[in-house]
Amino acid sequence: MSDTAALVKIEGLHKSYGGVIKVLQGLDIEMKAGDRVVVIGPSGGGKSTLLRVLMGLEKIDQGTITFGGKPYISANGSGKTAIDTKVRRSIGMVFQHYTLFPHLDVIGNLILAPVKVRGESKAAARERAMALLNRFGLAAKANAYPAQLSGGQKQRVAIARALMLDPKLMLFDEVTSALDPELVAEVEQVILQLAQQQMPMVIVTHDMWFAKHIASRVIFCAGGVVVEDGPPEQVLGAPKEERTRDFIERVFHIKH
Repeated sequence: MSDTAALVKIEGLHKSYGGVIKVLQGLDIEMKAGDRVVVIGPSGGGKSTLLRVLMGLEKIDQGTITFGGKPYISANGSGKTAIDTKVRRSIGMVFQHYTLFPHLDVIGNLILAPVKVRGESKAAARERAMALLNRFGLAAKANAYPAQLSGGQKQRVAIARALMLDPKLMLFDEVTSALDPELVAEVEQVILQLAQQQMPMVIVTHDMWFAKHIASRVIFCAGGVVVEDGPPEQVLGAPKEERTRDFIERVFHIKH
């Protein structure tokens, strides 16, 4: 796939809960292979739901998503969502609250999916896991359990675990919002490291500094639609839409 081809193409995406609470209302987004997309917007604007849909964790009411030019998720309003689970394996996601298995040590958390899903040998998976833990400064914690880790360490382990399946796209949902301020930087540095290695990613965050430093594009979502989409210096520094300006002034206390 060329750098200019769409990695992800979302068209006419609708998602509601119980047919009453409409979260996404005709969302259209196209993402290229080199993009690092930061999604910002008010609570309830559909940001986390968008990530969960992309990960195949939520059904949709209507719309289509292609990934790498292949059909991935689709629904025509009939109540059924079609999803290609093979395509889904190309996507990794890290959640706000770590979701590590408490009964497994760090190395056990990392090797579980490659061994169970891919049939990889434990020895090969352990070797790859230790390489990732070394890279993230966590080798000394390989045999520790999640309860013995700081929040920042847990989140770095969660990122390493997602990378064990060699994803073509990474999704990060407010991964620093549950952390103490002094632990935020260590997690952001790991994600910046991935960005430098050209890993495509979609990030939901309220951290203005992080958004400016990691994003190649910023998308402002409100009311279940894309209100503004552009480079970070434009959307965050000189937004065109009044709704975007109001949000940035209110949340980030930046006047335009």
